[in-house]
Parts: sequence; C-alpha cells; structure tokens
Amino acid sequence: MKNLRIGVLLAACLLFAPLISLAVDTDDNPAAAKLDADYAAGKKAIEAKDWNAAIKSLTSASLRDTRNPDLQNYLGYAYRNSGQMELAFKHYARALQLNPRHRGAHEYVGEAYLMVNNLAKAEEHLAALQKICLIPCEEYDDLRKKIEVYKKRGPGSTS
Repeated sequence: MKNLRIGVLLAACLLFAPLISLAVDTDDNPAAAKLDADYAAGKKAIEAKDWNAAIKSLTSASLRDTRNPDLQNYLGYAYRNSGQMELAFKHYARALQLNPRHRGAHEYVGEAYLMVNNLAKAEEHLAALQKICLIPCEEYDDLRKKIEVYKKRGPGSTS
C-alpha cells in the first residue's frame, strides 16, 4: 500500500511539474500579442531582425500596456540588438521590476552584461535563474553556456 501511495504521489508530481514551471514564467504571452496589432508587429519585426521597426511597434504597444513585462523584455532585446545598450538595460530593468522571476529578462540582461564586459552582473542573473528554475530551463542553460564561452574567449565573445 505504501508503494502505491508513493507511485501516485510521484505521478502527481510529474503531472503538475509543467504547471509549476508555467506559473513562474511569463515569457511570451501569445494572447497579449493577438490583442494588440503593434505588439504582434513588434514580434514579427524581431523575427525579421528589423530592430528599428520592432522598437517602434513595441514602444507603441507598451504605451497602452504599461504593466507587461514581456513587452519590456522584447524592447530590451530589440534595443540590445540595435546597439543601444543603455535603453536595453532600462527596459530589462523594467521587465524585472514588473516580474522579478521573468526568466527571459534574466537571460537577456545577463547576455547584455557580457556584451559590456560585466561578467559579475551576468553571473548574478545566472544565479537568479538557478533559483527561479525549479527544473532545468532553457534560459539558465543558454546564459550559462554564454558565460562559459565568455570566460574561455575573453571579453566581447558571447556567441
């Protein structure tokens, strides 16, 4: 009987593990993008690597949806890829202010810190991801790998 209870408990844990992960992860809420044409256009521009169009559309969307950490994270990503690091850090900070457990924002700001040769700050965000990710998560693995590359190759090597 005890083995049956353990088996049922284990099955329940496996069944609900994905839900636990979703509860702390607000990366990419598809419904929000469907509700706002500028948000959708901004995501499409990011896919096309048209950073200026992404910034324009996402900025418009963020004026209407001021409490959306995903929008702020996308803006940070677009600014970072356009080379505007100060604005990238501003938007990543806002994303993390709105949701301190935003895995995507922690990963991307960590990568941004590597781009400006601030390994210590990148490692702080890696540590935050380690605490946030209850099970292995892509954001932690990606940032960890970028930090390893940075350490091996030296400043300016994040790819």
